[in-house]
Amino acid sequence: MSQKDAYARLLSQHHSGKFRSYLDQFVQEQQLQAERNSSGGAELDGICVKRNQGGGKEPESCLSLYMEKLNERAVSVTEASGLKQGWIAQRQHNKRRGTSASQDGDVESGEEGHVRHANARQQEKQLKGTGSKASMAEMQSNQQQNKKKPKKKNTPKSKMEAKLDGSGCARDNGIIGRMVPKSHHEKAKAAQSQGKEVLEYVASGEKYCSVNYAVSRNMSTCELIFLQGPLRINPKKYHEAFIPSPDGTRDLFLDGVAARNRALNGDIVVVKVLPRDQWKVGAGAPAGSKVTCSSADVIVEAQYSDGEEEQTHTDALATRVEKMNIKTLGMACIRVVYIMEQKHSRAATGFLRFLSDKNFAMFSPMDHRVPRVNVPLADCPEDFPTRPGDYTNTLFVCRITDWPDDSTFAEGQLLKSLGMAGEIEPETEGILTDYDVDFSDFSDEVLQCLPQDLPWIISPEELLKRRDLREECIFTIDPSTARDLDDALSCRLLPDGNFEVGVHIADVSYFVQEGSALDLIASRRATSVYLVQKVIPMLPRLLCEELCSLNPMTDRLTFSVIWKLTPEGKILSEWFGRSMIRSCVKLSYDHAQSMIDSPDTLLDPKVLPPCDPKHPVDEIHRAVVDLHRLAQKLRAQRFQGGALRLDQLKLAFTLDRETGMPQGCYIYQYRDSNKLVEEFMLLANMAVAHQVYRSFPQQALLRRHPPPQAKLVDDLMEFCDQMGLNLDFSSAGALHRSLHETLGMDEYSSARKEVLTHMCSRPMQMAVYYCTGVLKEEALFRHYALNVPFYTHFTSPIRRYADVLVHRLLATSLACGPHLGLESDDIQKQASHCNDKKTASKRVQELSCELFFSVFVKECGPLESEAMVMGVLDQSFDVLVLRYGVQKRIYCNALKGLENFHFTKVGKKPELTLVWAPDDSDSRCVQQITIFTLVEVLLQADEIPTKYTAVLKHPCEAGPQGSAPLLDASCLLGSQDAAQ
Repeated sequence: MSQKDAYARLLSQHHSGKFRSYLDQFVQEQQLQAERNSSGGAELDGICVKRNQGGGKEPESCLSLYMEKLNERAVSVTEASGLKQGWIAQRQHNKRRGTSASQDGDVESGEEGHVRHANARQQEKQLKGTGSKASMAEMQSNQQQNKKKPKKKNTPKSKMEAKLDGSGCARDNGIIGRMVPKSHHEKAKAAQSQGKEVLEYVASGEKYCSVNYAVSRNMSTCELIFLQGPLRINPKKYHEAFIPSPDGTRDLFLDGVAARNRALNGDIVVVKVLPRDQWKVGAGAPAGSKVTCSSADVIVEAQYSDGEEEQTHTDALATRVEKMNIKTLGMACIRVVYIMEQKHSRAATGFLRFLSDKNFAMFSPMDHRVPRVNVPLADCPEDFPTRPGDYTNTLFVCRITDWPDDSTFAEGQLLKSLGMAGEIEPETEGILTDYDVDFSDFSDEVLQCLPQDLPWIISPEELLKRRDLREECIFTIDPSTARDLDDALSCRLLPDGNFEVGVHIADVSYFVQEGSALDLIASRRATSVYLVQKVIPMLPRLLCEELCSLNPMTDRLTFSVIWKLTPEGKILSEWFGRSMIRSCVKLSYDHAQSMIDSPDTLLDPKVLPPCDPKHPVDEIHRAVVDLHRLAQKLRAQRFQGGALRLDQLKLAFTLDRETGMPQGCYIYQYRDSNKLVEEFMLLANMAVAHQVYRSFPQQALLRRHPPPQAKLVDDLMEFCDQMGLNLDFSSAGALHRSLHETLGMDEYSSARKEVLTHMCSRPMQMAVYYCTGVLKEEALFRHYALNVPFYTHFTSPIRRYADVLVHRLLATSLACGPHLGLESDDIQKQASHCNDKKTASKRVQELSCELFFSVFVKECGPLESEAMVMGVLDQSFDVLVLRYGVQKRIYCNALKGLENFHFTKVGKKPELTLVWAPDDSDSRCVQQITIFTLVEVLLQADEIPTKYTAVLKHPCEAGPQGSAPLLDASCLLGSQDAAQ
């Protein structure tokens, strides 16, 4: 069934007499039940009943009331168009990029829809097959039977054995979630339990309600509003959580752990908006003000009964629905009522704590966003009850198996011991476990999918199907330590003065056959995970490092994109196809950079890796220099066309070869050789995106980057205005130009640019994969940062599964490969999974860097560095440590020698005044801390393993710059403007 706007489905059902008849009958039955259970309740079990003040009128279904309300409205075409885009954005659930973790977007799972369809059809059949009284009696009987059933605790169940627990959710080992019923019996049971679940939810307010109940209440007179989105918990303040608003412009607030209702970070949840008198103080709208709501945020698509024909009413309905203005919600408080999809693995790394007189121990996760867990003593080491002190610094892995709704503690199972905290390998395994990264060995079934006759050679039959490029001067440019070489470049001067430029990508899809065990594991892993000391590969190493890797002087299968370019970078023609290459040399970025820096001086062959004798060094040198000049032209065109790049400082390490411990660290330099490779990879990705979309407008797997969150951009603009910064946020290109052209080139301006880059990154949403058949408007396909209409990932199939799917689509479009066996829904589901895994991979990489840097600080610290303030709070401030590119928070209460401090805020400009106790002199030292203030910090190891702290040096000890009170940012900016 094709995906449609939720309101289109509702409207189609409203026009169906059969469905309307079912609703009317359902409302009458629920009214009878409401009258029996309460003396005058106006709403129960997903219906809305208007109290008849005059008496005599029949109660109307909530759908009828809602459609009547719709018929009284008229919305302009412009508003309807904006509404439609807002709805599509809501369904994609784009996540913003936060200051501490990056989030991807997500989409609604197709599996959940099967549950909803099954439940609706089963209820309809039950109600049609019996009279109203019989159906009512049966429902009450079912409720009484459910109440009599004893509750089982910690009953282990496999995924296949999980059953609906009476709350519309599935329990898999006691974990709340949702599942697809596997039989008609289970469908019937799910439908029969719905009456109980709503009564429980209404009574307690803390249970999970069904999605059908949420929809019904949402279509009432707006007493409740239900929304859906990915849950994001603040890692520094775990009692705060958010979901994005449907239009992606701001966040909605969940206050406290109880409001999350046992959902964990990343879960897709349904929330209800609480009444205004329960909103957080300081919300955007005044408490008690009236909310005008048109119920535009229904999160469940309506169901079609068997045999009903779908009708397209999206456009007609869009002109009649008034979208809820999410800006009126401000910092609205919300509460989770349902978990649509569990994204969190429910596994965590942490420490065990012994509890006397208890038959269980307390597991405390290192991630404070995960609850503390009671684990049976039987799961703990045998001597733990008698010698708990021996395990104080031991890391364990625990999985949550149950979380009672009346407890702040979960129940769980201890899985394994990792080793001592503070050691790199146990800590690394803990990080991988926390983010559900599969680092197990590949199974024999998977390995059997690889070529068994080694050494492998290309068959003559395969040679005939490909363009033979083995005689061309083709080479790779990668980091010196790289083993998975999945892209190569070529450049040849043509007789007419133009250039033939090729991008050649490893043909991974030749080895990873669709539907094989190898394909299944690759789709699950979705991406390789790069740690400081190693790589967790997506594919077996035989493919990553041998058969697919474009190693020098070895025949390899590739997918090529070849252009004819003018010296100014204008594309005259392009060619796509399967090919075969033989790389002549493996260059590092350092080698390529040396050629770029000295275009007229050949490198000594001794400093280069072995080269193919057919292609001398001067030929390779000339090709690299020509590619660099063309890349400069292409790059200039991109940024003139409105592209944006926000480069942030990246920390790299040198490791001891024997111990693997960090010996040193440095800021990674992004140089012209990196830009050369990047430009042609971007060009190939854009070219392939156009090709696959032209061929498969409903199945193309592309990558989009939504615009930044409007609320955060507005706040940042207000702050920049108050700081006297002339930044233009009107478009991606305008922001790029203002960041690079309005700031100076001195050391202070460079540091200020780094801080501003971090600030501008906060409103940005993450780019996400998507299937074009899901988004109906091409305007939503755009990539904001690149400012292009179509973009995808094609150039890294060894480490990204999305690229493998794109290769298959490209092969089909060129009639050189089998037809892709996936429908749009399947592609979208895989795209969503790739988004999740990419987000997890990025966070794991960041945590790996933090781990190694903390070990480096412990071994080589304390470390001194200049830092610039990038955020000010009432009792602390954040700094960017310029020498190492790390961000740390400095707490005023932890500063030795600080006598007192005072916080003030004017508009968006916060300021801390620090009063230091006098040293040898009698005078006190007063220091002003505001954004862009330069300070001296000391990084030192913390008592907690793998942690380090940043301490502000006393201004009287910080050298000439800190010997006097620091000027605030406005004074510094004024002095620089005067100097210029």
